Amino acid sequence: MASMQKPNHALTQGAIGKTLFVFTLPILAGNVLQSLNGSVNAIWIGHGLGEAALAAGSNVNTILFFLIGAVFGVGMAATILVGQSIGANNIAQAKRVVGTSLVFFTAMSVAIAALGLLFAEPLMAKMRTPAEALPLAVAYLRVILLGVPFIYLQAFISMTLRGAGDARTPFLFLAVNVMLDIVLNPLFIFGTKRLVGIALIPEMGIAGSATASLIATATTLIALIAYLYHSRHFLRITREELHHLKIDPAILKSLVVKGLPMGLQMIVMSASMVAMISLVNSFGEHTTAAYGACFQIWNYVQMPSMAVGMAASSMAAQNVGAKLWDRVDRIALTGIGFNFLLTGGLALILYLFNRGALNLFLPSDSGALDIAQHINHIVVWSFVLFGISFVLSGVVRSTGAVIPPLIILFLALWVMRIPFAYLLSPSWGADAIWWSFPLGSAASVTLSTLYYRYGGWRKARMLAPAPSAGSADSRTSNADPA
Repeated sequence: MASMQKPNHALTQGAIGKTLFVFTLPILAGNVLQSLNGSVNAIWIGHGLGEAALAAGSNVNTILFFLIGAVFGVGMAATILVGQSIGANNIAQAKRVVGTSLVFFTAMSVAIAALGLLFAEPLMAKMRTPAEALPLAVAYLRVILLGVPFIYLQAFISMTLRGAGDARTPFLFLAVNVMLDIVLNPLFIFGTKRLVGIALIPEMGIAGSATASLIATATTLIALIAYLYHSRHFLRITREELHHLKIDPAILKSLVVKGLPMGLQMIVMSASMVAMISLVNSFGEHTTAAYGACFQIWNYVQMPSMAVGMAASSMAAQNVGAKLWDRVDRIALTGIGFNFLLTGGLALILYLFNRGALNLFLPSDSGALDIAQHINHIVVWSFVLFGISFVLSGVVRSTGAVIPPLIILFLALWVMRIPFAYLLSPSWGADAIWWSFPLGSAASVTLSTLYYRYGGWRKARMLAPAPSAGSADSRTSNADPA
């Protein structure tokens, strides 16, 4: 029998730089894998099924992005709660968090899938999906919705494991998921008879792409759960602990109250992207194409800071639970250093090979190429500043202080960046849009730094203090990071 996995306290011990770097790498690699997976699937759909299918996939992926973003905050709240509990050596509370979160995620994912299946067609019509793409989008969406419970549960387990100090296992199973998805996509889109002459799998078109993703995710989720039980992971719910699979009102309140602001950050960012692209579109086809090419590259440039921020948040949560405040501060400083190294390094490479990178998305004779180079010259360096803000916000959230980062993001995007772009574009032209990025990033890093230095985030709590300290259970039922 496999030996039982013990809690990993490496995040609260040893060299911070090495630990944070090793913890960041799997998260970063996972983000790259997911982006590449989406790109490969889009290539299969676009080149194999045509523009209507690609448009259908783009519309459905917008909905999927929203659905994943809707639970991102709750998942992050669970990650922080688990991290704080393990840092405080309170495994019983960590299991209560897992039990409550598992029930919540399961119920919510089944409800979303059921409602989505019921309203799939009117929803796609409401989004003004082009007529030729509408039936394809509905077919694709219905299969994607069947996979929502598997997507939610895999995301929840992966985030929980990161909170427990394990970023390697989620990455390995994500890699399996991505490889399965990439291999299965053409088989289900085109059918095996068309590909290899043997009619094992029927040709399913765009629904086949969603079916491949469903099979890959479900298979990986089952394998991940089997692995956790086979290895006797310390956070698994055993037969004797089935009483944890119920809603703990205090934990559920924390998941919702703390998770909602973190989820709203995704909505604030998504809405700002819509507002920005609307303004960009007003400057014509070449400017829109240039912005689109830059945006593809920016996704990769920003990945290191996002990964460092997520890793710093999980690592800080365990140290908050252990009340190691000196380490929390050093985690923040180390994370900022890694952001300069990784994001700054990518920005430098992009400046050196600006045209070559853009040629991946724009032909050499495109009228948008010079515009895109100009955009990158103005914007790219500002992602280093925004990365600092992302790291500091991740550390701040590790205590349960989730409202200030949301306010800071809203001010940077909706009070500074977007008004600046809209107000000055009549006189500055499109340059007002590009310079709004450094302005928003500068505002974000300034406000984040001020709040980190002078704010009361160290006194925040994910769970309210226990009403009584009269029993052992009450003494261990709540994390007290302050």
